[in-house]
Amino acid sequence: MQRVFQAAAWLLALAIVVLSLIPPSYRPTTGTSHNLEHLLIFLAAGAAFGIGYPNRFWILVPTLVTYAGVIEITQLWAPGRHARMSDFLVDAAASCVEIGLSCIFLKFSNAAIRR
Repeated sequence: MQRVFQAAAWLLALAIVVLSLIPPSYRPTTGTSHNLEHLLIFLAAGAAFGIGYPNRFWILVPTLVTYAGVIEITQLWAPGRHARMSDFLVDAAASCVEIGLSCIFLKFSNAAIRR
């Protein structure tokens, strides 16, 4: 099951890159707010990385925060795209929160299995 979450994590990371750098006219929209779209995909990525790579909390947090920053900075060179500090803050916070929740979930589920 861990491999499934690892694959999902990397597919989500790739999807974030593609959706962040393609021209806005090609980007699909969900009909929800821009910030909610960012929140949901980074929550999903944080969960997938957190469950896919347990016991790597201290590596995942700074890596995903850096990833969110690199995505925003890279948008400065993508035609029709622009970097926003608010997007970075939402992305970084969502991934960190979900990694933390995944860590807690794994600890409780492992404790329950041991009983």
